[in-house]
Amino acid sequence: MTGIKHIFFDLDHTLWDFDKNSALTFQQIFKEQSIAIDLDDFLEVYIPLNLSYWKLYRDDKISKEDLRYRRLKDVFDKLNYPASDHLIHQISEDYIKYLSNHNFLIEGALEILTYLKPKYQLHIITNGFKEVQHKKLINSGIRVFFDIIVTSESVGVKKPNPKIFDFALSQVNSKPENCIMIGDSLEADVLGAKKSGMLSLFFNPGYVKSEIEVKSVFNLLEIKQFL
Repeated sequence: MTGIKHIFFDLDHTLWDFDKNSALTFQQIFKEQSIAIDLDDFLEVYIPLNLSYWKLYRDDKISKEDLRYRRLKDVFDKLNYPASDHLIHQISEDYIKYLSNHNFLIEGALEILTYLKPKYQLHIITNGFKEVQHKKLINSGIRVFFDIIVTSESVGVKKPNPKIFDFALSQVNSKPENCIMIGDSLEADVLGAKKSGMLSLFFNPGYVKSEIEVKSVFNLLEIKQFL
C-alpha cells in the first residue's frame, strides 16, 4: 500500500473495546438501580439487538432517540422484566453518561497507533454519538494520536454514506487514493470507503467470512504488514 498519507480509523470495536466497556457500564447501572437481572443473560440478548438497531440507525430508518429507547425496551420485554418507561429512559441517560468512564482498548491499539503516528496522519471517522465519542478518545488517552475527528452527527450522514468519507477527505485536503480506512464493519467501513475511492483494511477479529474481496487483519498489530 504505497502512497498512503492519511489513515482513518473507526473507533468502537476497532480501537475502543466497546463490548467490554459497555458491559462494565451496565454492571454499574444495574447495581445503582437494583435491577435483578443476570448481566450475562442481559448481554446475550442486548448485544445482537443493539447491532440490529444500529444498522437501522445507519440506514436512517430510526432516530437516535428510538435507538436508545427500543434497544433497551426490547431486551427487558424478552427477559420478562417489568421495566417502566421511566426506568428505561433513566438507564438510557445513565448509559451515555457513564460509558466513557470505562476505557479499555482493543488489544494492540496503543502499540499500533504509536507505530503509525510518526509515518502517517491519523484520523477518526465514527457513527457513534458525538457527545460520547470525544470523551472516549480523551479518557482512554488516545486523542493525542489523531488530527481530525469526523462524527456522523457533525456531517449529517452516517457511514457507509460516501458523503461522510468525502467530507473527511475535504478536511484533510487529500485525494482518496492517498487515504485508507480501517474498521470492523464490512458495510460501514470497507464498502463505505470504497464508494469514495479510498483504500480499506478490514479489522476482523471474529474471522467473519466476507463475500467481497478485501484485505483483512485479525489483530491490530497485523496492520504493520501493510503500512
